[in-house]
Amino acid sequence: MHKMQEFLGRVTLDELSAFVAVVEAHSFTGAAKVIGRDATIISRRIGQLEERLGVRLLSRTTRRVALTEVGTLFYQRIRTLLDELDSASLEASNFAASPQGLLRVSLPVTFGRRWVAPLLPAFIAQHPKIRVDARFADRYVDVVAEGFDVAIRVGVLRDSTLVAKQIAPFRNLLYAAPSYIALHGQPETPEALLDHACLGFSSHSSWPDWVLKKGGQHKTVRPTGPLISDNSESLLQAATEGVGIILTPDWLASSAVRNGELVPVLPQWQSSEVGGIYAVMPPGRLVPTKARVFVDEITRAIQAGWEQ
Repeated sequence: MHKMQEFLGRVTLDELSAFVAVVEAHSFTGAAKVIGRDATIISRRIGQLEERLGVRLLSRTTRRVALTEVGTLFYQRIRTLLDELDSASLEASNFAASPQGLLRVSLPVTFGRRWVAPLLPAFIAQHPKIRVDARFADRYVDVVAEGFDVAIRVGVLRDSTLVAKQIAPFRNLLYAAPSYIALHGQPETPEALLDHACLGFSSHSSWPDWVLKKGGQHKTVRPTGPLISDNSESLLQAATEGVGIILTPDWLASSAVRNGELVPVLPQWQSSEVGGIYAVMPPGRLVPTKARVFVDEITRAIQAGWEQ
């Protein structure tokens, strides 16, 4: 490897290509047509190559170009090298074009478990050459340093150099179980929430306040209630059992709403923070095929689920 690097440091690929083209075309004019360069440029490149190597590779006459003895040996080796380079380039292109290899994905725990994990079996079945390494964590992972191909993020996206694609928007809305509403009534204004049992998500950016908006109106209330948690699923479970009112993302509550376990509360009001579901990838112009097909397919599936 060291000798190869030393050799490539002394010559250029343009010089080698020019030399091979002249040998195979038997003339500088013919080589110029193959490469698409002027014959004088071809001649100059070969002259530079011979000067770098310190040997004469070609015998030039007014009528023909012939290999010297050392030129013949050099051509045989270089022809093999260029063929290997062509094969390596084709192999790399085919690999890049076909979704395959290890795909490392970072997923937030709750959203990943509810929305992405159910999609993985079908994705793997459709792309048998892809192996998925899915890591579930609610911390902010460093996509580049930790070697992830894709990270799914929920909320407001921070400015960064990462490649980002929004999968879907979401809203934080108020919900309660029908049993809670039957027992305590439906609040008519944000201020009326102060007289209700509310369930607090302590990891929300505005906690201990709920900052609500309706059109251009904004209201801030500080709710109280029997349960505060940094786990949104435990709060959702409590809400479906009638413990209190919850402010939670529509993607988390959607299944319970469809099943009749939760109903909207103050449906015209929502959290002032509007978030999104994003796929972020390491910076670069070329997104690996395995990452691109993963993001495209989960985007279609999640958006279809949003519409149900």
